[in-house]
Amino acid sequence: MTKSSESARRNLFVVVLVLCVSATGCTTATESRDDERKQVVTTFTVLADMARNVAGDRIDVHSITKPGAEVHGYDPTPSDMLDAAKADLVLDNGLGLESWFGRFVERSEARHVTVSEGITPIPIAAGDRQGSTDPSSSTDPPGGANPHAWMSPREAAVYVDNIRDAFIRLDPGGEPVYRSNAEHYRQQLDQVDRYLHRELDTVPDRHRALVTCEGAFSYLARDAGLDEAYLWPVNSGEEGTPQQITDTTRFVRESGVPAVFCESTVSDKAQRQVAAETGARLGPELYVDSLSGPEGPVPTYLDLLRHDARSIVAALRGEHR
Repeated sequence: MTKSSESARRNLFVVVLVLCVSATGCTTATESRDDERKQVVTTFTVLADMARNVAGDRIDVHSITKPGAEVHGYDPTPSDMLDAAKADLVLDNGLGLESWFGRFVERSEARHVTVSEGITPIPIAAGDRQGSTDPSSSTDPPGGANPHAWMSPREAAVYVDNIRDAFIRLDPGGEPVYRSNAEHYRQQLDQVDRYLHRELDTVPDRHRALVTCEGAFSYLARDAGLDEAYLWPVNSGEEGTPQQITDTTRFVRESGVPAVFCESTVSDKAQRQVAAETGARLGPELYVDSLSGPEGPVPTYLDLLRHDARSIVAALRGEHR
């Protein structure tokens, strides 16, 4: 996009925002909900589901991106801008996930909380296939931080604590509710974490490697004791290149990994080629950046974690689902 077209688009956002705020007949999803409850906007569906579990019925939570949407390169609409302007609180992931977020909130006076605050980021080595599992190696590498910390149930507990504390500041009267809900939710995250570790103990050591399309599982792989490989790093401008396919194919052959995976929001074409050339099975589709709709396989964040955990364990054990 050229500078002139970007400027024009931003000006359009401002015009629409002003018109909608001043016009009596302009309504949005935020306005149509219960006005007596605090309004919270999140950047994507996973955060919205976490927030709803902590909020209970005291806060109305709305996700900007919709189920199935890819969050990295999302382009906010004028309606999204209006939702942010009318929100009492905006929650984002941080760690470089939402490249569009600064432009999204610049016209909003809402409080803003980054829910990954306090997590030690795993760095991305720019252009590498193999991800680092040593968070102490660097916190500001050339490739930036891997933003997918929520894919580890252990790191997700940090998200829950940050959401709980943000809600208490927003609505002090609801503190007992938020603390109780957060504790119950953390217990469910711990159950998923314990399941993953227990079941992975049955996987032969030589098969304990998670090979995906995007490097979105670094936190999960680290905490679950899995080697990690991927076709392209997070937010890579080049996806599924011949060199990436060659490198990943070599890793799968040398490691004897029985299955490889791809995420729901990206093309699995390159990973299918890796599977065909190595004899590895293409495992079930994994979910990372977005929940499905209510009728889909992962309508909630806990469903997403459970689905991915079961899929990874079964495929690495050579089971067919």
